[in-house]
Amino acid sequence: MNIFILYGNDEFAITRRLKDFESDFSDPTTAGMNTAHFEARTTAEEELNNAVNSMPFLAPKRLVILSNPSAKYNNPATRKKFGEFLSNTPPTAKLVLCETIEPKEVEKHWLIKWAAKNSSIVKTQAFMQPKQRDMPGWIVNEVKNQEGKIDPAAAAKLAEMVGVDTRQAGMEIAKLLAYVNWSRPVQGSDVEAVCIVTSQQSVFEFVDALSQGNGKTAQRLLHRLLENEDSFALWGMVVRQFRLLVQAREILDGRGNKDDVARALGVHPFVAEKTSGQASRFSMEALESIYHHLLSIDERVKTSQITLDLALDTLIMELAK
Repeated sequence: MNIFILYGNDEFAITRRLKDFESDFSDPTTAGMNTAHFEARTTAEEELNNAVNSMPFLAPKRLVILSNPSAKYNNPATRKKFGEFLSNTPPTAKLVLCETIEPKEVEKHWLIKWAAKNSSIVKTQAFMQPKQRDMPGWIVNEVKNQEGKIDPAAAAKLAEMVGVDTRQAGMEIAKLLAYVNWSRPVQGSDVEAVCIVTSQQSVFEFVDALSQGNGKTAQRLLHRLLENEDSFALWGMVVRQFRLLVQAREILDGRGNKDDVARALGVHPFVAEKTSGQASRFSMEALESIYHHLLSIDERVKTSQITLDLALDTLIMELAK
């Protein structure tokens, strides 16, 4: 098979699977020459066509990764044309499509329907976030993947902190195992000492400052966070928080409360309470505008049009207005 579709709402798992594809190259020297990453919305069709149809260099196949095809192919005509393009993928290319799809959208999604009709040339893999009740088990397995051990009570405590955010959980596990130097199982006290309570609280404070138009406080909190967090990890936390705000605002507009937010979003009650309070200070229109702006920044960062640190500072200035 030459075409692979990785879909779901677990970005951490999809990113890990992509690394498996990239590690298939036997020679790391030529891997970079034969790998191309594209964001669909900002990629010209000619550029994608050239990448897929170019001959590999000292390797059996080229790897071409296309993220978020629905952002570009968003009507029947363009989707039909794109499907024809996929059907003509040459044997010298391995084309991997990554699409964010919520569980309830899978059966009706155009790309999944296309894959079902073309199962002889495409393989699909689903990567869905675990439910909150399953997160302790997920954490135990992820600790094993990172060659460590964790007490069940510590796994449950970490699950309370991260909700169903597998990317954040993976990063916290890496910090915990480094903290114990892989020499003993992670315990509950380690989780309290090392994990995201401080960072998560600071992100809440950061968003609070933005919602109040307090740019100076937001900038101070941002720079304090950047001293302790990788900028990309922080970016993921900010994007996640605004995604939660959009979802929470929708629940509140439907006459729900913080308990409904906790159940619907699969987050810890503390996170649900803070998120509900913040969502109530934004209109849905404002939140949707901000979230689309975040996606635009994400594309610009991934295509090297702007650095992430500068993007975060710019975001503060724009939202504080």
